[in-house]
Amino acid sequence: MRIVLWSAAIVALAILMGVVYEQAGRYRAARDFPAPGKMVDIGGRRIQLDCRGSGSPTVVFEAGLSAGGSLSWSAVQPKIAARTRACSYSRAGLMWSDPSDAPPSARQVAHDLHTALARAGERGPYVLVGQSLGGLFATSFTRHFGAEVAGLVLVDPSHPDQVARVADFMTETRSLRSRIAVSLAWSGLLRAAAPSLLPQARNQTARDAQAIRAFAPKSLSTQLVESDATDATLAEAGAFRDLGNRPLVVLTAMAPYTEAELRGMKITPEQGTQVQAIWKQLHEDEATWSSRGRQVLLPNAGHDIQFDDPDAVIDAVLSVVAVVRADLGAAPH
Repeated sequence: MRIVLWSAAIVALAILMGVVYEQAGRYRAARDFPAPGKMVDIGGRRIQLDCRGSGSPTVVFEAGLSAGGSLSWSAVQPKIAARTRACSYSRAGLMWSDPSDAPPSARQVAHDLHTALARAGERGPYVLVGQSLGGLFATSFTRHFGAEVAGLVLVDPSHPDQVARVADFMTETRSLRSRIAVSLAWSGLLRAAAPSLLPQARNQTARDAQAIRAFAPKSLSTQLVESDATDATLAEAGAFRDLGNRPLVVLTAMAPYTEAELRGMKITPEQGTQVQAIWKQLHEDEATWSSRGRQVLLPNAGHDIQFDDPDAVIDAVLSVVAVVRADLGAAPH
């Protein structure tokens, strides 16, 4: 009985220490990494919005399925902001933004972003830049607020048909380990594991990497919810594939998959080559969604092109900005 009591006391003490560690981590995150830009009230909750520079059109960045929020564009936004107005933001529940009680959907994301931009005093025309799943969030924004969207850049974007097209090679799964880690975020375990779960990306500053890890328990919980809703998001986004004659650039990552990526996808190198060929075809299709769409292949970039080859993203965005200015007869400032 004495051993049982001592064991229970040790477990209780460890749990208490973990809870204290997590609460201290949340306090330090808010203290050491204040939100860049401003916190915009969109009706009882706040969205972090970071707008810089001046000029028209305004470039708006939409992150993919990641924990980085607005910091997903840290290697790109400053150079775009030197040429025109540029806004990045964190979706509900990511980084500094308050979570939403509404189920995640492309429509909800579009309305959150539109409200945040409007209440912050930002105005179109917009050039939307979306990476991965953020590409479909960008096209969904165009579906609902098309009058304000003048052009798009899709950075290795998701495609509504991607799951069906790669079903013969791989099946998307949700890691049980990730679910357990997220469910124990209150205990400090997820915070302690953050450095290994969220390594520093190429062309990412050490401070940005530290900020993302500091908010990891919150952001990774949201990321898991968004991941669970991916199939519904793909279906919702697939209902809209007409971008009219807006200038559109689709950037496709063509660097061969690494061994770690192949292990994560549970496919062979040969299957990886086939999957990548399908990915290229899907992007060819997305480029046809606009009568002025084009695809650019990037042989040395992986999925996170904005970090692997930021100059390619910058060039694509500025090319669309130039076309929009020509269309509208707009001056840079």
